[in-house]
Amino acid sequence: MTLPSVTELKSQAKRLRKALTANGQTLSHSQALELVSAQHGFRDWNTACATASRPNDFPFPVGSRVSGTYMQQPFRGEVQALSKTGPRDQYRVTVQFDEPVDVVTFDSFSAFRSRVTCLVQPDGVAVKKTSNGEPYMRLSAGT
Repeated sequence: MTLPSVTELKSQAKRLRKALTANGQTLSHSQALELVSAQHGFRDWNTACATASRPNDFPFPVGSRVSGTYMQQPFRGEVQALSKTGPRDQYRVTVQFDEPVDVVTFDSFSAFRSRVTCLVQPDGVAVKKTSNGEPYMRLSAGT
């Protein structure tokens, strides 16, 4: 799923407002814009509008299905949130795993993660590395 244009996001908000009004619920246009933004994984309308206005060169947009490794454990999941950070081409990406991932390799205990946020490069490889030099996360398209 790719992020719609600003025009389409506004149209979605208008349709949402119309549908809710037909069911007796009052909603302002700005409230509808905020709800549509949240549906697309953004914290507010300003963030969604700014993101939709610029080209996205990141190959894993919000809503896309991904697979890969997290802490060297395989996973499949969905991109829940995405933001470009800093002067370099780096992205803060949040992935919701289909199945929790055990990030501990010891037999005596486990530590499962269902959702993680990681700083990655445009190729989907995490900026930070584990103590053995492997990236925290590697993303691949699709599942």
